[in-house]
Formats: sequence, structure tokens, C-alpha cells
Amino acid sequence: MTEQFERIFGAVPAGVWAAPGRVNLIGEHTDYNDGFVLPIALPQAVSVAARPRTDGRLRLYSAQGDDVVTDLPVDALAPGVVTGWAGYPAGVVWALRAAGHPVGGADLYFGSDVPTGAGLSSSAALECATAVALRDLYRLDLPPAELALLAQRAENRFVGVPCGVMDQMASACCTEGAALFLDTRELSHRQVPFRPAEQGLVLLVIDTRVKHDLGDGAYAALRAGCERAAALLGLAALRDLDAAGLPAALDRLPTELGPLVRHVVSENERVLRAVALLDKGEFAELGPILTAGHASLRDDFEVSCAETDLAVETAVAAGALGARMTGGGFGGSVVALVPRESADAVAQAVGAAFAAAGHTAPVVFEARAAAGARRVV
Repeated sequence: MTEQFERIFGAVPAGVWAAPGRVNLIGEHTDYNDGFVLPIALPQAVSVAARPRTDGRLRLYSAQGDDVVTDLPVDALAPGVVTGWAGYPAGVVWALRAAGHPVGGADLYFGSDVPTGAGLSSSAALECATAVALRDLYRLDLPPAELALLAQRAENRFVGVPCGVMDQMASACCTEGAALFLDTRELSHRQVPFRPAEQGLVLLVIDTRVKHDLGDGAYAALRAGCERAAALLGLAALRDLDAAGLPAALDRLPTELGPLVRHVVSENERVLRAVALLDKGEFAELGPILTAGHASLRDDFEVSCAETDLAVETAVAAGALGARMTGGGFGGSVVALVPRESADAVAQAVGAAFAAAGHTAPVVFEARAAAGARRVV
């Protein structure tokens, strides 16, 4: 990173920072409904070599980009001005400055091994890597949760994706060997031990290679539907509806909104059950919760696709204890909780099933609960 920074910008960076992608164990589409989520950070991360500038220019370069330096005046940053990948780090600079933090220019060189479009939150990793670098470069007193909120504001208001806060909180706040149990309303969170290897288990990530784009309107439509349902029920958010009140609520709602509400209510319950199991060290019992979560995403929220459904069905048939789509949907990745001795068989079975169906070959790798955003060098 340091050598490449010097090649592009002709100077030595002040340091290198990194922020991870994430997979969500359970709690999908609950974050923008003030609900509960349970993600882990991945070892795969966005790294950034950075140095401050005194001339008010923001210069951005991505090793995965088109070999062009994006050069912007920080005073001119505004929603809609910057498009493409550069909008995410530019949006973080804008959000920091809009919040009153004295951030000036910077040279930023990005490298990433987080797959894009795979539902592993490459955008939040990009935002949080930028945020933690700028925090240190400009000596800002910003705790991880506040950095996450500013990164979310960048994605919501600058880029225009109405995401919840889970991805940014996971990238900023996760710790190694733990899942982040997050109440997205209160932003209270705690680390729940997640070391499946200690019980002979492995969490596999199956990247279906079906790219998704949360900015294409489908995600926003789902969020709007949930917010409309909450308003019709007189609730601040669907978080305020529990399982006992669900049948009566469904009777009051238009037919098309019922499944969205049923998913959110049941998914919050699944998160709470998952946390209770992990607290007791009963990792294997998490499997059926994952599979039930996928059925809800597939049937009620309708955000799955043929490839993610096939990956889940095949993984379970081949020995996984449970599996589910992870991320916003419309493609992306699946997580599968698998006995260590069955991991190769599950990966091979999914690959064979994809080949037989004529799908692009998936990429399968083991997920470990990694640390959140941090300075590396």
C-alpha cells in the first residue's frame, strides 16, 4: 500500500488503515425498522493509505478502479456531485465536514479484497476505512459508533442509498472472535462470543457471483413498504410490534404489506433466539434459525433468487446445519454453518449444483469473526 501510494501520489503516506466487510448471521432488513441484528466482521477488508493535504483537494485512487485519480475540491462536495465508487469516500468527507469536524483535503489510495456486489458490505468497508483514516489524520475525537453513523449518513444522503446502520456499525465496531449484537434503535451493542471452530464447526460464505445493487430502487421500495406499514399501525417502527400482536396487525394491513411485517417481526425474534444460544455456547443450534431466516426472506420479503435458494438447499442437503442468504438480497452471498468434516463436501456439492443448473461457479470461503476498523501501519 505504501509503495503504491508513493507511485500514484509521489509522497509517503502518513499511515495505512483498514475496515472490514461483514456477513450478517441473522437479522436481515431489520436495521431500518429499528430492530436487532447480529453481524460479524470478515478478515476481508478495504485498506487505505492516506496523508492530509493543506490545499483543500481530495484525491482518490482505487487499485480496483480504472487507473484514474479523482481530484475534487472539498469545499464543492455535495450530494449528486460525485458518482461511482468515489462517491463513498467523498461522501464521508462531506458528512464529517457537515457535522462540523475540521477535515480538509487528503490523498487516499484504496485497495480491497472484499468482493463487490456480493452482499458483504464493501461499500460500508470503504466508508469506514475512509472515516477512521480521516479521524486519525485530523485528530478527531470520534468513537467507533459515531464514525459508523457518519458513514451511514454519507451513504444515505450523499450516495443516495437508504441503508440502515448495521453495515457501518459492523465495520466500525466488531471485535475479533465475536458477533455484534446491535439494537439499531438505541445503538446499544455488545460483543457475543462467536468461535465456531472451538466446537468443530465452520461458517462458510458462498458468494453466488450474482451481483446486486442496493441503489437500484428495489431496496428503497422495501423500506418504504415497511415504513408505510408502521404508520398504518400507529407505530414508530416495526420494531414495536411483537409476535403476540402480529395476527391482529396483519388483519389491519393491506395484503401486500403483511408479508413484509411478518418477516421483520419474526426476524427480530430469530436474532434474540440466536443471541441466547450463542451466550450459552450452543453454536450448532444456530443452524435451524439460519434456515428459517432464509425461508422468510425468500417467501415473505421476496429478496432471494434462484442461485441463493439453490445454494441454501444444496448446502443443507449436503450436511450444513443451516444456511441463509446474507445481505440485502437480489443476489449476493449465502452463509452456511457446517461441521468441519463436512465443509469440503458442502462446497463441492454447491459447486456441482451450480454447474448442473448452468450458473456461474460460486466462490466459497471460511468466515472468521475479525476486528473492526483500525490503523494498520
